[in-house]
Amino acid sequence: MENRFAPITMLTARGHRGMIQLTRLNGNPLVVNSDLIKYAEASPDTVLTLVNGEKIVVLENCAEVVRRTVEYRAEVFGAAAAAWLPSIEAARAAGSTESARKDSRNAGGARD
Repeated sequence: MENRFAPITMLTARGHRGMIQLTRLNGNPLVVNSDLIKYAEASPDTVLTLVNGEKIVVLENCAEVVRRTVEYRAEVFGAAAAAWLPSIEAARAAGSTESARKDSRNAGGARD
């Protein structure tokens, strides 16, 4: 089966695909793949635990990590919707046109 849709490649405003930008305690920026964050805890610094067990300590609080992750995912889903929406609308339009044709054929037969 042929794939009619181009793959979605999302770049954040900072140019990192699939990642959120955070800051280490020493002030150095780093980017983290938000899909790999298992959980974030404040103790008192924010510690991110990744799915592989690695722990990363960052300056941003837990709420900010969540906000950036949600913002990134909203961009991804928005891009996905924009990619699919034209094909969905075209399918609906084609279905409406076909439905209208059937209705007009049925209506013509009912007049006898």
